[in-house]
Amino acid sequence: MVTVLLLHYQHTAWMLLLMIAGFSEGGKLVVLPMDGSHWLSMRQVVENLSQRGHKVVVVIPQVSWQLGITKNYTVKTYPVTYTKEDLDVNLQTYIDVHLAGQPFPFNVLSIYNSSVAVFNLLFSHCKSLFNHKELMQYLKQSDFDALLTDPVSLCGALIANYFSLPSVFFMRGLPCNLHYKANRCPDPLSYVPRIFTMNSDYMTFSQRLKNVLIDSAEFFYCNGCYAQGLSFASEVLQRDVTLLDLLSSTSIWLMRYDFVFEYPRPVMPNMVFIGGINCGERKALHEQVTMSDITLMRISDSEKERMLRESLQRPGPYAALLCRAMIPEYLIVSWRGNVSYYGGPNKAALPRNLMQRLSNYLQESFIEMSQEDFCSIPGHIDRILV
Repeated sequence: MVTVLLLHYQHTAWMLLLMIAGFSEGGKLVVLPMDGSHWLSMRQVVENLSQRGHKVVVVIPQVSWQLGITKNYTVKTYPVTYTKEDLDVNLQTYIDVHLAGQPFPFNVLSIYNSSVAVFNLLFSHCKSLFNHKELMQYLKQSDFDALLTDPVSLCGALIANYFSLPSVFFMRGLPCNLHYKANRCPDPLSYVPRIFTMNSDYMTFSQRLKNVLIDSAEFFYCNGCYAQGLSFASEVLQRDVTLLDLLSSTSIWLMRYDFVFEYPRPVMPNMVFIGGINCGERKALHEQVTMSDITLMRISDSEKERMLRESLQRPGPYAALLCRAMIPEYLIVSWRGNVSYYGGPNKAALPRNLMQRLSNYLQESFIEMSQEDFCSIPGHIDRILV
């Protein structure tokens, strides 16, 4: 078994090297995206590949939420049997079920039924693609180097198997831990909680038992969700096909999250974590905000004493007065709405030399500080930057 796994990983490594070598000369990539926020995340990657000289062809249905024609890369479309209203209704039902807050196991049954309905609707575009003989002939004759897809709908995985193309999965995750099972990753039930259980990685005996029961049901759950897709895949490939058959042949898995935010578990070498790529588009900050240091205004000892009295010897208000005095006025204006104590989405953190001097001033004035006073400091400073 170990020898087989090593050979599998060596094959994967060589495949990746060949793909990189091909792309460095301008490779040919076909993309089968998933609609919605999945595409908003992938689009940045596709556009960058096109800008770097690769021939990118994106294959999309004529009806969608976010997918569309652009000049940045070649787009091929095909007709489908559903309307945008059908997509909206099914998605709203799916969201309502998830927000209903039903207790276990009723939440599992409700989510299962809505998931089956959504998947069947989304997968129907794959049938339409295979029925479009002209486009399928184009894909066959184009001699692509690789296929990039989000595997949630299975269509990209099916196309990769049908044309024997090396595939790259760009994804946030798959139900039933399929991305781990397809790669034969160790997945101990005593430490890795299953979906719907709401368990942590520290479980009591009863929670572990619940985890085992959920894991046993996952096979039926996912096979039921993907039943229509698996039936069509078996028909197209002319052999019996399972979910793991379609997914396990993938060359590279680009995991769109950070390893440190997940429950710790072993992963295989072809699983690459690319946390930070998401559908949010950040606005550019003022050039002064990106600097690690700024020119600080000087504060005399008499001014510090006045501020300490004005703040009634409270660290939070005192820190806010110090910051207000140290930051030049033009920066205060440009920082409002763009900077906060810790930073965050579309916001920069305070410059390091400002934080260092602020810490020195606070240590001079307060030998001891309660936890409550210490925790109040960021909030008081953020108020002057709103």
